[in-house]
Amino acid sequence: MEFDLNQLRELLAILNQTDIDELSLKSNDFELTIHKGNQSTAVVSNSAVQPVTLDGTSLELSASHESSPPPTPDKKWVDVNSPMVGTFYRSPAPDEPPFVEVGDVARRGQTVCIIEAMKLMNELEAEINGEIVEILVDNGEPIEFGQTLMRINPSS
Repeated sequence: MEFDLNQLRELLAILNQTDIDELSLKSNDFELTIHKGNQSTAVVSNSAVQPVTLDGTSLELSASHESSPPPTPDKKWVDVNSPMVGTFYRSPAPDEPPFVEVGDVARRGQTVCIIEAMKLMNELEAEINGEIVEILVDNGEPIEFGQTLMRINPSS
């Protein structure tokens, strides 16, 4: 399992909105434990510990592999944000190809993904013409209202 700092930020933001005081996640590569309050720590097995601060929360973080930081969004890129809470799907069915891939040119009004909410499938359409430069969510992943799903570099 790849460790992503952006996913950790999202997890912390979600936890701050709940009554959950402690969360533990374990896999073969790492163990993550988060405690609400002054002492929040994340510990990953078999590696050196590095201090990290996220949104005022101090964490000890380490990993058995290094991941490269995500690309910095260009100011002209347009975020495609989720209009609702639900589950993100890249294709109309599990055995069908995704609506769009990174590098594809999307047209205004073209379906770029589906968000399932309360057993209803809601197609999300591109609001502009442009190239898909990032897809930030994995297929089948739960998403939040306003979460950035992908980025489009507008056509000139």
